[in-house]
Amino acid sequence: MIPAPKMQTILFATDLGENTQSIFHLAVSQAHRYNARLLVLHVVEPLGSAGTAIIANYLTGVAADRITKEMAEEILATMEQRVEAFCQEGIAAFGLDRTPVTETLVVTGNPAEEILETAKKYEVDMIVMGTSTRSFLGNAIMGTTARRVSRHTPVPVLLVPAVEK
Repeated sequence: MIPAPKMQTILFATDLGENTQSIFHLAVSQAHRYNARLLVLHVVEPLGSAGTAIIANYLTGVAADRITKEMAEEILATMEQRVEAFCQEGIAAFGLDRTPVTETLVVTGNPAEEILETAKKYEVDMIVMGTSTRSFLGNAIMGTTARRVSRHTPVPVLLVPAVEK
């Protein structure tokens, strides 16, 4: 008989999108099942070149840098609060006596790269994340982030498809 996989740390990567609550419940149930710790990660993509150019058009270099830095700090702080509240609400709705969420992380960068880096840094045993689907000639395709993560990670990935309403 093949032994069950050892799961000590599970990473739940979220964009806090429409189907996040049901995906979170799957991540929590996996953490609860294996008595594993659960890391919750949200990645904020950096301001693109168009946004930076707009700010630079109206402000001098030093002022533009200061505004951009302040905006980034405020966005990260706001998202940290949202992720914390999301986890608390989700755990309460789940009705567990203990929370498997051991840490929430909000970082800036490319989502796929940050998920992979976090998984490596924390030595996670599984990644749970949703997929973004788009229809092309009637076929659903996996989102770029989910595809990159599943291709480049050495650990199992539980991909949860978006649910059509």
